[in-house]
Amino acid sequence: MLATSQFSFAQTSTDDAKPDYATYTAALKVEAQAKGYDAALLDAVFSSLTFYERAISADKSQPEIVETLNTYLPKRVSETRIRMARERYQKYLPQLEEIGQRYGVQPRFIIALWGLESSFGRFMGNFSIPSALATMAYEGRRETFFKQEFFNALDILAQGHIKLEDMKGSWAGAMGQSQFMPSSFLAYAQDGDGDGKKDIWTNELDVFASIAYYLQQQGWDNNGTWGREVLLPKGFDAGHAIQRGSLARNEWLQRWNASERSLADWHKLGVRRLSGEQLPQRDLAAALILPDGPNGRAFLAYNNYKSLMHWNRSYYFVTSVGYLADLIVAEQG
Repeated sequence: MLATSQFSFAQTSTDDAKPDYATYTAALKVEAQAKGYDAALLDAVFSSLTFYERAISADKSQPEIVETLNTYLPKRVSETRIRMARERYQKYLPQLEEIGQRYGVQPRFIIALWGLESSFGRFMGNFSIPSALATMAYEGRRETFFKQEFFNALDILAQGHIKLEDMKGSWAGAMGQSQFMPSSFLAYAQDGDGDGKKDIWTNELDVFASIAYYLQQQGWDNNGTWGREVLLPKGFDAGHAIQRGSLARNEWLQRWNASERSLADWHKLGVRRLSGEQLPQRDLAAALILPDGPNGRAFLAYNNYKSLMHWNRSYYFVTSVGYLADLIVAEQG
């Protein structure tokens, strides 16, 4: 959906008789013709297709970087990014407040996601989206997924939201300032300024509305926040936390439900604010997250954290969104 970081690819066997890229895309065009796309659109798209060897190399060599939250957060939520986020929050505040009210999402979270996905629209990727998706489909390790995303990209072009030459993004097909995959664009992109187009590449109001609508559709609570860092007592049973490991979303949600309990119950287990004070006396449920295991930092996460995990199921990414959102409106002095 969104950021390329959320995709992983399992190695499968390859066919020795695999066709070349031109033959593969010719067959892909036949499939597209059978779906009824306009001939002129197909001619333009398929005549533009390029094989991106860089995309194949990037996919096969995604590094397993040894990272901890303590090394990740300073890079993602740097002083420069905090400053830029605050500047843009103030610049667009009237529009953000209107969009925030429309969708029920606090503006600071919209700005935080915008900043972390594309550095406020400065880095969106410069790959042609149809070419990137055709390349990844041709690679074959997730052919069905990428082929469908290719057809989704055709739908977006057919609807007139973006010109072919402007449909740019990452090597894996994430597009625009919000880094939506084409399927996410079709499901969540919004026309934020009422001009009849959904332009997540150059129109900030469309970007803001699209981010807000996505979160709204994932159950965002406009009256709540994302979570808080907490202190655990000595000898705390880490089994109370969400157990780590890569899982399908439904399985991960089951682990969330197993961990979730009231703030009062967490208090009884000895969990305290980072300052050492008692937890808020509010009727809230939270799950416990240990991004780096029992010896790392601990967080009580509310339902909005779960919504953000639908955007990108990475504890590091979601925690960075929360941190940046908090710092955007933090008292300065």
